[in-house]
Amino acid sequence: MADDAAPDERPFRYDARAAELFENKWQSYWTENHTWEVANPSGPLSDGWDDVAGRPKKFILDMFPYPSGSGLHVGHPLGYIGTDVYGRFLRMRGYNVLHTIGYDAFGLPAEQYAVETGQHPRTTTEKNVETYRRQLQRLGLAHDERRAVSTTDPAFIRWTQWIFLQIYNSYCNEEGVARPIEEKIAELASDPTWAARTKKEQSEIVDSYRLVYRTKAMVNWCPGLGTVLANEEVTAEGRSDRGNFPVYKRPLTQWMMRITAYADRLLSDLETLDWPEPVKLMQRNWIGRSTGAHVDFQTPAGAVRVFTTRPDTLFGATFMVLAPEHALVDALTTDDNRAEVEAYRAQAEKTTEQERTAESREKTGVFIGAYATNPVNNNEIPIFIADYVLAGYGTGAIMAVPAEDERDWDFAAKYGLPVIRTVQPPGDHPDDQAYTGEGVAINSDFLDGMTMADAKAAMIAWLEEHGVGTGAVTTKLRDWLFSRQRYWGEPFPIVYDTDGRALALPESMLPVELPDLEDFAPRSRPDDPDADPEPPLSRVESWVNVTLDLGDGPQPYLRETNTMPQWAGSCWYYLRYLDPTNENAFCDPVTEQYWMAPNGVDLYVGGVEHAVLHLLYARFWHKVLFDLGHVSTREPFQRLFNQGMIQAAAYTDDRGMYVNANDVVAEADGTFTLNGVKKVNREFGKMGKSLKNSVTPDEIYASYGADTLRVYEMAMGPLDVSRPWRSDDIVGAHRLLQRAWRAMVDEATGDLVVTDDAIAPETRRVLHRTIAAVSDDYANLRFNTAVARITELVNHLTKAGVCERETAETLALLLAPLAPHIAEEMWQRLGHEPTIGFVAFPEADAAELVDDTVTLVVQVNGKVRERVEVASNADAATIEATALALPRIVELMNGNAPRKVVVRPPALVNVVV
Repeated sequence: MADDAAPDERPFRYDARAAELFENKWQSYWTENHTWEVANPSGPLSDGWDDVAGRPKKFILDMFPYPSGSGLHVGHPLGYIGTDVYGRFLRMRGYNVLHTIGYDAFGLPAEQYAVETGQHPRTTTEKNVETYRRQLQRLGLAHDERRAVSTTDPAFIRWTQWIFLQIYNSYCNEEGVARPIEEKIAELASDPTWAARTKKEQSEIVDSYRLVYRTKAMVNWCPGLGTVLANEEVTAEGRSDRGNFPVYKRPLTQWMMRITAYADRLLSDLETLDWPEPVKLMQRNWIGRSTGAHVDFQTPAGAVRVFTTRPDTLFGATFMVLAPEHALVDALTTDDNRAEVEAYRAQAEKTTEQERTAESREKTGVFIGAYATNPVNNNEIPIFIADYVLAGYGTGAIMAVPAEDERDWDFAAKYGLPVIRTVQPPGDHPDDQAYTGEGVAINSDFLDGMTMADAKAAMIAWLEEHGVGTGAVTTKLRDWLFSRQRYWGEPFPIVYDTDGRALALPESMLPVELPDLEDFAPRSRPDDPDADPEPPLSRVESWVNVTLDLGDGPQPYLRETNTMPQWAGSCWYYLRYLDPTNENAFCDPVTEQYWMAPNGVDLYVGGVEHAVLHLLYARFWHKVLFDLGHVSTREPFQRLFNQGMIQAAAYTDDRGMYVNANDVVAEADGTFTLNGVKKVNREFGKMGKSLKNSVTPDEIYASYGADTLRVYEMAMGPLDVSRPWRSDDIVGAHRLLQRAWRAMVDEATGDLVVTDDAIAPETRRVLHRTIAAVSDDYANLRFNTAVARITELVNHLTKAGVCERETAETLALLLAPLAPHIAEEMWQRLGHEPTIGFVAFPEADAAELVDDTVTLVVQVNGKVRERVEVASNADAATIEATALALPRIVELMNGNAPRKVVVRPPALVNVVV
């Protein structure tokens, strides 16, 4: 039947109407029959365990979505479809597969929207979650819906707060392992002076060891958002990654997590992970491990400690620079210099960290009137403050060696400070530039003539011998700022007594839930870095002021009014998937070990944009839980796969404003216009609401069906490569499914057209080669080539004009991971009971993978002279005879008998004449 026949002549054609019918039918069947629910070895979800106990397991995980108000666009499901195809394939290969999805539902976007509209963020969030859930379900994802969680669910909040308390009630011992804080308290209490201290003094000492602590530190204050931000949440331009507001450095008392205690383990354990190398490199660079020495410079206000990776250059240190915020600046500044110093500090406070450290920025500073003593030669060197030195990095102080550091050279040149070379530069090195390369030590007393490595070692030994320094290892990684002055986040399970001591709530009082607010907007002034934080929760006096019995009878307490950052829930959500209905533990130990051992999540798929933030934080939480015996693996995610991005054309007018891509017309001359009138410019970028170029899955469902969307997104290119969305191309995926359907079903009558004949030899060969290739492609996440192989098979069947039953059944099985709804329908019409989802994936016949013929290369005296097709199983005698009979070879032999014939079956003959 011709493709252009009228629709009413083909009532059983696979089209959008049929796709919707099949998809609704099979999604309802899966739900009603609990098809994708997977059993645990123990606990509330253990029903059916005996049926799967003998199967190997796989835990497949997607980075769960943040449910925004605009819903999904077609770029969002790329990774979800990929993992679903992989999971379905594994089930057909006999695996017990855990796969589900939840919602990362706390955070700034919902709260910002709530502030703008007055709608409560819970209302917004729940509505958005429901939209996402509906759109994802329509894709036909084989998820165990019982395991879906939202970070805003009270049951989930309870265990997030519980994990926080596990970390809070821990410290890191000398081996770098988290241990219960009670062990440290017992150690401290063994000191005879301990009992004489007040409770507050004891509390302060204990708190200084905890993995979660409060401190006054330089933080990223964003008045536009009314909250502080972690370093990872600030862009390279010194603005917030949410809202693009300016961010300033300010000293504030905040909750911190001591992630630096795990820096070495976070770094070394990267080598055990099957992750993309670029992601590992990003984490290595973020941790930034450096070896060198701590050196003490004496000043009138006491010793100032610096860290340097180049202790061999100490004899060239001619001045010292402190961060404007350094704790000793006030004490060291002389009266004559104080006004200038204070003015400079005020200016620096209003400058972002990125602006302060930009290489292209002119270096500025102010002499504070004091001097420090260089410990290696007792020279007095002037002390400056300069904004290119940051209080939050290193010790907030540097020794300046202008001869071997370009920034220090520029600073010294500007302020007329001395330069002493301590490394011999090559002869052609300019005299007016710093030298940062290798060379022997000069002008350095006992180091002269040493190589850089030897000089470093010798200087560290000297510093330690004289008690003015030590060898040291530092990292760029800073402790994790864990406070947010916002409403929409997990409350801390912390209260304060009348002495101001922070006290952890007992597990029986969890969860601590947010109070309902009408005014949840933070007091923010975007352009005022001096604005003080005012958490919305602080305005709810009835919630803040509580009377509790924490063991000393009813006492008044104040609740913590900051909330946890959005990252809290995403640090551990994958563990709750394992045992989401357990009310007695965040996860049953037997269940955790079954799904996580031996190395963690088997496959984690998500965007590379989370390389530092989420992945680093989650690894830290997981390692603490491992140390405390709550999980069985050292790392959470064994294999990481970064899917690419679906991009789309976006259009801007002459003002640079984005216009709706649906209103753009492609003109014949290659230009683009808005509604055929006004010229616009085209660019390609991330699909999204702000670029006005989103295409929703709902549009594709309506026009083609979910199976077509699945096949198209998998066919667009390798899963880890970004690719442009082209709406015109999706019809190709739809036509593939139409041809596959037509090979089995008469579009006019709906009758099966498959035959019970034996498969034709050529079809059998194509079929089994397709099985082998598609199996390998599915197993290795090469879904685009799997689609290409299936397309070749369908094209062969279309050309052959016949589809045998064995071929039809195999085609349905090959399609099942990619296009599960049409595959289920095919399987049922072929006379089988549903579901196809657990039917064994076909195995290729090895005999059909061997070529019938091979190309025989014939050489004469080592030079290739002829090629000919021979049977792949031909013996040596047959091959020799074939080669010697070739006219070209006969001609070259010129009537002579060969001196020797070397035969290497099945592909080479060398005739020696």
